[in-house]
Amino acid sequence: MTAMAMDKPRARAWWRELWIQVLIAMAAGIALGIVNPEAGARMQPLGDAFIKAIRMLIAPIIFCTVVHGIAHMADMARVGRVAVKAIVYFEVMTTIALVIGLIAVNLLKPGVGMNIDPAGINASAIEPYVKQSGAIGFVPFLINIVPATFIGAFAEGNILQVLFISVLCGFALVQLGERGAPLVHLIDIAAKMVFAVVGFVMWAAPIGAFGAIAFTVGKFGLGSLASLGKLLGGFYLTCVVFIAVALGPVARLCGFSLLKLIRYIWEELLICIATTSSETVLARMLTKLEKAGCEKSVVGLVIPTGYSFNLDGTCLYLAAAAVFLAQATNTPFGLAEQIELLLILLVTSKGAAGIAGAAFVVLAATLSATGTIPVTSVALVLGIHRLMSQGLTPTNLIGNAVATIAIAKWEGALDDGRLRRVLDGEESAADPA
Repeated sequence: MTAMAMDKPRARAWWRELWIQVLIAMAAGIALGIVNPEAGARMQPLGDAFIKAIRMLIAPIIFCTVVHGIAHMADMARVGRVAVKAIVYFEVMTTIALVIGLIAVNLLKPGVGMNIDPAGINASAIEPYVKQSGAIGFVPFLINIVPATFIGAFAEGNILQVLFISVLCGFALVQLGERGAPLVHLIDIAAKMVFAVVGFVMWAAPIGAFGAIAFTVGKFGLGSLASLGKLLGGFYLTCVVFIAVALGPVARLCGFSLLKLIRYIWEELLICIATTSSETVLARMLTKLEKAGCEKSVVGLVIPTGYSFNLDGTCLYLAAAAVFLAQATNTPFGLAEQIELLLILLVTSKGAAGIAGAAFVVLAATLSATGTIPVTSVALVLGIHRLMSQGLTPTNLIGNAVATIAIAKWEGALDDGRLRRVLDGEESAADPA
């Protein structure tokens, strides 16, 4: 009996669970931001430092994961097939997100009655975003996939450029065959080292969450929430509707519960909400989805690609914000203009990969492309952009988690039994941190 007790793993203390620590940190940050807004705003460096620490690891994580996955797949045709399936799925889901966003904002009409005069808006705050938006478009997007130098892609941390180099290197190692085996083994060791470093950095997640949420509440406060509360409330509702109406059926078709998946990635969602960045949990998502039964090579291709192409929450934001600004400035924006907006967003929403403040930059670029809604009107949502990001980033994350499982299922690279056991809690997935 004593031996059995010794063999039984000790239960982890509740206060050592990452999601508990992050939740407590978020509550403390919100309290500080309300009680002392100035002190809360000064907590920004804590959140920024945590995000920077994670971002420095994203390029090596993607490189090691994708190269190792392709080398072990040893089938270039299969790599291409997975990529095509992923792109088709991403295009369908982002189009659905844009349509749902447009329908919601037309039904809720958050901007009607605001009667904002575009001429009276101070546009100085949005100049940096408008300058960046000039580089967005389909052709610049394609050109930007190819880095200026091999090392430059890693130095800049551009996900698409790193992914491009990783795929080429993976193909090269497949072609080398046995001669490339030592390098594949070395990359596998390097990947384990990088993931161990991620584990160390994640210890600081509660501190980063505290700093980021304290800054948001302290800087923008409850006043911003109240003044544009209808837009914020409507946007959060739209995100929930999209998850239920669009992602729910996909989950059912693939034979798993969406609610159980959300419970499984609960810690990652909390970190996303606090930091307004899904990049902070990219490494954890790679590990968690693999442990949930998705083949490693498929996860390594789909997740990094989805971070650029499958931004469902961002699409909801762009559609809702663009029509809201038309309503707020009394700009005529009928069905024909909204269809044109939808077509433009299908391009511009993909062209923001690697750009800081991507969603806001793309919004400015989209208004410039339509030529109907005053570009200066984006200043109306600048103050609450971070608050809206706390809705769009977790939506992006859930969308990419569902996409990975769906494509793995489509490709026959999903262990259905393991997925069910992990999501039901019958089989424990090791803590990726």
